[in-house]
Amino acid sequence: MNAKTILVGVWLGLALAGAAVAQGFADLGATVEGFALPDRDRVLEFPEDHAAHPDFRIEWWYLTANLTGDDGAEYGVQWTLFRSATAPGETEGWQSPQAWMGHAAVTTADAHHVAERLARGGVGQAGVTLNSGAAFRAWIDDWEMLSDTAPGEDALDRLALTARGDDFGYALDLTAEGPLVLQGDGGYSVKSADGQASHYYSQPFYAVSGTLDLPGGPVAVTGHAWLDREWSSQPLAEDQTGWDWFSLSFEGGEKLMGFDLRDGGEGFTSGTWIAADGTPSRLVPGALQADPLEYATVAGREVPVVWRLRLDDRAFDVTLRAVNPGAWMATLVPYWEGPVRVTGSHTGRGYLEMTGY
Repeated sequence: MNAKTILVGVWLGLALAGAAVAQGFADLGATVEGFALPDRDRVLEFPEDHAAHPDFRIEWWYLTANLTGDDGAEYGVQWTLFRSATAPGETEGWQSPQAWMGHAAVTTADAHHVAERLARGGVGQAGVTLNSGAAFRAWIDDWEMLSDTAPGEDALDRLALTARGDDFGYALDLTAEGPLVLQGDGGYSVKSADGQASHYYSQPFYAVSGTLDLPGGPVAVTGHAWLDREWSSQPLAEDQTGWDWFSLSFEGGEKLMGFDLRDGGEGFTSGTWIAADGTPSRLVPGALQADPLEYATVAGREVPVVWRLRLDDRAFDVTLRAVNPGAWMATLVPYWEGPVRVTGSHTGRGYLEMTGY
């Protein structure tokens, strides 16, 4: 490890740690002056909002995929780029207040491969760009999410995705087969009874094909992926200790994004029901009932790996079961992230993320 790597690690540790250990990513529970705050009246604009928002403290480009290999096995893939800042705005060079963190993973029924990248902003090692032709690129080192769109298409309609760790890698092509979905109230997603919020939208309709490089050799895969885009400056309340986030795709074509923000009491749940044509219906706080059913000991922690989710007004009652209960992200800010199977009133596949355990 060279001196530059050590300095980057120390600086990122200061930017990304703190309350993040308890509350999730990027010091989400801390109050920081000078950053922009989400605005309920703001109308999200595309492709502009695919790019970075450096006046906000935290942001991510978060993709998960449920895939099936030509060997018949199920695979989960994660590609995430996080941005966190010590001050609003961007400058060139090592004085940039922006920090970047990338996570990549491939999950199988009996293995969980993880890699992490850390970078400073302002020096070209990581970032997100959107040029005048609406070409989109998000990258950290040699990991990349790159648009491959024709004129008139949205910049996220077609993407090439690559990442590599010590014992795995992947190269995937993604094609959107449905529209962008605004989460919450037109992209304004409330996260607590006190009103903390984020700007949040998704592209949950990707068809995927490509190749995984695993210790046993390359595996051709196909399946579906879900991209979340979110930015804010203080999305958690002081008493919230972490979250459980669900993105589920059902065999009938409908989808569900839901989250449970834990506070030691009843918590705060919300989400979006997405029709097969992409029409979103906002779930009022408390409508989604999320109950853990079974736990596993993972990295010395008791983590729920089987859940029951209910929406009484939709006759929705399903059980989620982790494909691999040991899908622990042993990264700078550790958390659980992995694919799930869905059974019950609706069947399908999806992804579960849990922080703060």
